[in-house]
Amino acid sequence: MRGFEQDIQFLKGVGPKRAELYHKLGIETVRDLLTHYPRSYVNFADTVRIFALSETEPGAVRATVLRKGAAQRVSGGRMLYKAAASDGFTNFEVVFFGNAYAFDALIEGEDYVFYGKASRGGGRYQMLSPQYQKADRLLPMQPVYRLTEGLTSKMVASNVAQIVEKVSDSMYDPLPDALRASHGLCHLSFALHNIHFPENENALEAARKRLIFEELLTLQLGLFLLKGRCRKQTACTMPRTPLDAFFAGLPFTPTGAQLRAIEQGCADLGRGVPMNRLVQGDVGSGKTVVAAALCYTAAKNGFQSAVMAPTEILAEQHYHTFEKLLASCGVRVGLLTGSMTAAQKKNVRRQAAQGELDVLVGTHALVQQDTVFGSLGLVVTDEQHRFGVAQRAALAGKGGNPHVLVMSATPIPRTLALILYGDLDVSVIDELPPGRRQVKTYAVGSDKRERMFRFIRSFLEQGRQAYVVCPLVEEGVSELASAEKYAAEVAGRYLAGYRIGILHGRLASSEKEAVMRAFSAGEIDLLVATTVIEVGVDVPNAAAMVIENAERFGLSQLHQLRGRVGRGNYESVCILVTDARNPQAKRRCQVMCATGDGFLIAKEDLRLRGPGDFFGSKQHGLPALKIADMLEDTALLAEAQSEAQDILRRSPDLEEQQFAGLRENVHSLFGQCAPNGYN
Repeated sequence: MRGFEQDIQFLKGVGPKRAELYHKLGIETVRDLLTHYPRSYVNFADTVRIFALSETEPGAVRATVLRKGAAQRVSGGRMLYKAAASDGFTNFEVVFFGNAYAFDALIEGEDYVFYGKASRGGGRYQMLSPQYQKADRLLPMQPVYRLTEGLTSKMVASNVAQIVEKVSDSMYDPLPDALRASHGLCHLSFALHNIHFPENENALEAARKRLIFEELLTLQLGLFLLKGRCRKQTACTMPRTPLDAFFAGLPFTPTGAQLRAIEQGCADLGRGVPMNRLVQGDVGSGKTVVAAALCYTAAKNGFQSAVMAPTEILAEQHYHTFEKLLASCGVRVGLLTGSMTAAQKKNVRRQAAQGELDVLVGTHALVQQDTVFGSLGLVVTDEQHRFGVAQRAALAGKGGNPHVLVMSATPIPRTLALILYGDLDVSVIDELPPGRRQVKTYAVGSDKRERMFRFIRSFLEQGRQAYVVCPLVEEGVSELASAEKYAAEVAGRYLAGYRIGILHGRLASSEKEAVMRAFSAGEIDLLVATTVIEVGVDVPNAAAMVIENAERFGLSQLHQLRGRVGRGNYESVCILVTDARNPQAKRRCQVMCATGDGFLIAKEDLRLRGPGDFFGSKQHGLPALKIADMLEDTALLAEAQSEAQDILRRSPDLEEQQFAGLRENVHSLFGQCAPNGYN
């Protein structure tokens, strides 16, 4: 979409004030607004008689305004406006509360299409506060946009209309003619007109298909290019190494799934191209053992490994785990974090540079310029959603095209994972180690809170620890005040005498780490957390969790939270507190109480709420998509993936002129992550 880079504030009718509102939506340029696609549409085209409308589902009725009544003042001082109308079969009332503008614009004797819900009272039908258009100037499908306070869909549509007017059939289309023809796709100009202001349902469907395909094709091209950019060669080829000594040092027998993932990783290490593998497993499935086995293989081949974790406390936890798994095999493990003294960091960096460490575990300090490795051969990053492709590439850039292993505890159905992680091969650990305790899960109403805390007290009396997780959204009260109020109530009313800590979003990262460190050390008995507890932090003594307002969390998020308990040898529980009565919220609680299988939960989560944040860029480090839906559009995703592979076979770097537009698309979508020097 060339030629649409103008600052949004200079578009007619926008100006500085409205531009600030657009900025809140991430809209900076005219192009951004053009690709701010409607989230839904009001269909004025499919009209019915008033008697066919229900009280729960809105619809459109074409009717003539017969007469307008006098304004009436009702309780509360609001004005009530009524007009009599007829759909040619039935008379009904159109009613507006306090909206004199909408009422005054109606003209007696004129035909309109009204859109809203119908109700029946006093023997006649009514439409309360409907939207409407004049029948002779009908926009069949009115766009509804994602908004922020101060913006209306009408304002956005008016601004978008100006841009769409400039879109002509002669505009540049990044998809070559032959590609569009082979996939039955419309031209970009038709798609842009009809995604915002559809002529009809068929035109909208054609526009959506075209734009979704282009977006998914761009995504797949970028991911394949990222996957292949270092695939030509690596200086870190590692022949097969016997793992007997490593396995002999383990305090348990690995599961079949762990052995399979280790086998896949070792096969990758022996190839002449860098491994780029995701090890995906449920909470507690033993992904760290897989990473440790590959670090052992690297060390025995004379190469170093770097293990990067998102927080200092998690880095320290990994350091102790890797040392326990590898020290008996003669593998030297070090730790590097930002809070270490300058002298400590200098010494660790010297050891890494001189090859005195085989495995270096750390935080983002690992990617800093002054961290140098003598012979880096393997990079391990923990929690995929904390690291984007650019950060993985930065760490990988410190060696001679080293191998990359990514560990993630976010379960995703395998078929989707293979497509979603286009820049990674995927290993799935779908077994839990023997002896791993299932966390018993219960759902209760808020009226059972006192009884629930007596139950939690029984765990604390045994010397165990507990979490309380609560979103605590309270009108007019800050998160800090709300958290303190909740903690004070728990301390005073339910758990007097116990040490209670608070973790909330207003704390600095260092303060959050200090709280989690105190909890890990047993200095806090009960932790009230208003933010999601640090992913992966292992507190074996924590055996109970309460999740307040459980209906506000997605299923997968509930499962991740629940995974913070049950990590020791104690019976553990998770209690979901909710008063929600809607079917979806009840179903989520039922699923959580019935199963601990993260993959089943992920599938149900996708089915219940759609992908939403599940596949959002924040979670997976992938670029954000504007129109494609990773769950609903899986057929187009597979089609786009196949096309991307065909294109890159013909033009490995998209160097052909016909793919120049797609090359620009990849750069635009991936930004600083753009592969092969696309920046």
